[in-house]
Amino acid sequence: MGEFTSTIEHRLDQAYRGLTEARSAGDDYLAETLTAEIEDLRRLADDHGIPLPRSC
Repeated sequence: MGEFTSTIEHRLDQAYRGLTEARSAGDDYLAETLTAEIEDLRRLADDHGIPLPRSC
């Protein structure tokens, strides 16, 4: 696994954790921001042929 792939996976993991925390705290703005980041990271992974599970 390359560094690029590891970075994408790590950033996705952080974003999903942050999203869970934001939702628990009722922070809708942060949840929306993290959702957009997750979508961007998943799109980037797809563009570069990085296989990801359907949802992390």
